[in-house]
Amino acid sequence: MFSPTSTPINPLSHPVPSSLQVVDKDAPAVLDEVEAALFAVATSIMEGNGFEYAVPSRTKANQMYVPALDRIVLRDSASARPFAATSTCRKAVITTRILGLVHELCAKNIHVTKRDLFYTDVKLFEDQSHSDAVLDDAACMLGCTRTSLHVVASEKGVVVGRLTFTEDGDPIDCARMGVGGKAIPPQVERVNDIASDALFILLVEKDAAFMRLAEDRFYNAYPCIIITAKGQPDVASRLFLRKLRDTLRIPVLALVDADPYGLKILSVYMKGSMNMSYDSSHLTTPDIKWLGVRPSDLDRFNIPDQCRLPMTEEDVKTGKRLLEEDFVKANPAWVEELELMVATRVKAEIQALSSFGFQYLSQVYLPLKLQEGGWI
Repeated sequence: MFSPTSTPINPLSHPVPSSLQVVDKDAPAVLDEVEAALFAVATSIMEGNGFEYAVPSRTKANQMYVPALDRIVLRDSASARPFAATSTCRKAVITTRILGLVHELCAKNIHVTKRDLFYTDVKLFEDQSHSDAVLDDAACMLGCTRTSLHVVASEKGVVVGRLTFTEDGDPIDCARMGVGGKAIPPQVERVNDIASDALFILLVEKDAAFMRLAEDRFYNAYPCIIITAKGQPDVASRLFLRKLRDTLRIPVLALVDADPYGLKILSVYMKGSMNMSYDSSHLTTPDIKWLGVRPSDLDRFNIPDQCRLPMTEEDVKTGKRLLEEDFVKANPAWVEELELMVATRVKAEIQALSSFGFQYLSQVYLPLKLQEGGWI
């Protein structure tokens, strides 16, 4: 079993001068930034020059993996978003509207969800993906984290196990939250007084596996905290995991499907995502260990053929792309597992373990993995 030997991650210990790095800002600081941006727009219009925004580019071409940081960051490069150009006119208007809404939220010191923000001007935004994208642009422009803008994602992730904390002053005991667990708060900054006697954090991809482990009270037999974001991780779940990791200084083990999609989800937790690369210093937990399910486990645990799924051509392409990623190349054990997956063209879900019984995951597979130190 683990001993809690992990150390805190300091995002400033390896500064990258050429990258864009954002910081948490309080409401008055965000107000100052928004007012300065809009004052510049008003001045430009008054001088007869129209207006434009300098928006940091968040495309894949403007991202880079930094080995010293062990995460993806955004290069310090921006592009113009002028109102007078037909290709960017609408985005410039949306940007102005988003800045105005952020100003209102910070002035009133209230929080809303991204969905609430979209419904303030449906005709302009047309689709929530448009307002969501510009919201991330605004965070980059203002040099702050997205949570500093007082816009949060709806609750998605859940946590259960050996963990207590206060949420806005209210005491929470995650061992008393039943099978469903405690919803991870969208405003993670309001989580304080974190305490735990857990030896590790178990990060689970699937809600079904989470429910199995919660119902079996796995955290009592193996002192741990169990977290899931039910698939692709949301910002709050990533922030919460990082906060637990830094506060408790205990290792994080990941349980994901043995397929390229499961590894992509794990890579988002570890190295960051394209959309949020500007805020990777707060959102990533680089030292997560891959516990399972791994391609080599399929033969080792004699997973039945009917539970092994053939990989699609897209799966194979995704696996090969992952093998080209710098952070994968840096870990020979990951390379070996991925090469096995691509070569056999076979994948499996966590639920494949249920072919041996519904409690095989909690009573056999995970205990054996933990006793052997079977993580990479």
